Amino acid sequence: MNKPLRRIAIFCGLLVLGLLIRDNWLQYVKADSLASDKENRRVAIERYSTPRGDIIVDGKSITGSKATTGTDLKYKRTWKDGPMWSPVTGYASQVVGASQIENLEDGILSGNDDRLFFRNTLDMVTGKEKEGGNVVTTLNADAQKAAYDGLKTRGKGAVAAIEPSTGKILALASTPSYDPSSFAGNAVDDGKTFQRLDKDKDKPLVNRALRETYPPGSTFKLVTAAAALESGKYDTDKATDTPLPWIMPGTTQPLPNEGDIPCKNATLRNALKVSCNTVFGKIGSDLGVDTMREEADKFGFNKEQFIPVRSNKSNFDKDMNKSETALSSIGQFNTATTPLQMAMVASAIANDGKLMEPYMVDELKAPNLDTIEKTDPKEMSRPLSAENATKLQSMMETVVNDPGGTGSKAKIPNVTVGGKTGTAQHGVDNSEKPYAWFVSYAKTSSGSPVAVAVVVEDGSANRDDISGGGLAAPIARDVMKAVVDSKK
Repeated sequence: MNKPLRRIAIFCGLLVLGLLIRDNWLQYVKADSLASDKENRRVAIERYSTPRGDIIVDGKSITGSKATTGTDLKYKRTWKDGPMWSPVTGYASQVVGASQIENLEDGILSGNDDRLFFRNTLDMVTGKEKEGGNVVTTLNADAQKAAYDGLKTRGKGAVAAIEPSTGKILALASTPSYDPSSFAGNAVDDGKTFQRLDKDKDKPLVNRALRETYPPGSTFKLVTAAAALESGKYDTDKATDTPLPWIMPGTTQPLPNEGDIPCKNATLRNALKVSCNTVFGKIGSDLGVDTMREEADKFGFNKEQFIPVRSNKSNFDKDMNKSETALSSIGQFNTATTPLQMAMVASAIANDGKLMEPYMVDELKAPNLDTIEKTDPKEMSRPLSAENATKLQSMMETVVNDPGGTGSKAKIPNVTVGGKTGTAQHGVDNSEKPYAWFVSYAKTSSGSPVAVAVVVEDGSANRDDISGGGLAAPIARDVMKAVVDSKK
């Protein structure tokens, strides 16, 4: 072979080798990423070619699928009572993708999870259409309805309710809300609807129960009370060494109480009942930032929660002076929390000091209803001893039942209720309307079936009428009653 021909043969051989390498790279190395690339239209066509599996509450589906017309995406998602359930499910849209459970459990719902491989292979052999699996939640439908109905007349707010003994989330409501069915397709109007919701200043797409952190106000005094009891330096019915006024350390500024309430040397029980800032501020300052931070951490502060949807971490600062620690110990300064976190606080107290990991997905089921995965309850921490939890329960019940207690509107006939109100400052120098909080649990002869946290941002209420006991407690009462009634 002469030299020019040999060069051409080598060049052609290199081209063939290059093609072989490229072909193997695409088929084997890049296959998975190309198959799941959002720009690959065939991925979307395949995803929406069959009905999606359902999200289940109390044995009934709260979602469905609907055949479409005029598009190659055959089925789109539907919801029953979408605005009520969207804080739980999230959305699944052909135009913008998915969120929350619809996103995190997409493999099961779409039928593409590796754990469904054998089932899908069998269906392919038998000619049966591929089906999605189901996600069974821990939610209580009656509790969710009570939470949503209570909030939607109040403007903005959120509710989180937990079963203390297991950590199961029973309600997760947020308002204002949205109907995920309104942008589930891929029409131009669906995209415009999502854009309008996304730009809404009231943030209807945000799950406030998980993703908004609020100053907790006086509800944080439950954490301070737990730290006080755990320190061994305080007891429920012994007078505290609290002058009135109490000057915050390093300042000439007295820490004010709300009104003319009996806080001088008040016992822990009475201080919680009437919500004395001076007592709990001084306790937090005297215990010190390290002790307070450690107790807050045991309740779940300063770390994200995954239920499996991510919840923002609640905050209790690490580096503070004594006055800042005092303010933080009554739920002010930089202390901030999600409603889920405060429900966890009430849950641990109601569960005799044991905090269970919160979770919202009970089971993942195959299309034939075989269980693929089941969540087992798991202990997260022990913020306080059983003895001190019992003491704190007694204090919280005083808040609801005793004359002068701030939580009287949470009473339920023939049910023991413990609670704590909070009215948290909002805006620079408290210039905006405050947040109304109520944190509570219900207890029957069978134990404590529910702990709940409610926060209300009621822009239409008169400022002087905003209080945790007035706005948030009735919502908490209705949620707790719904759970108690469902257990009968």
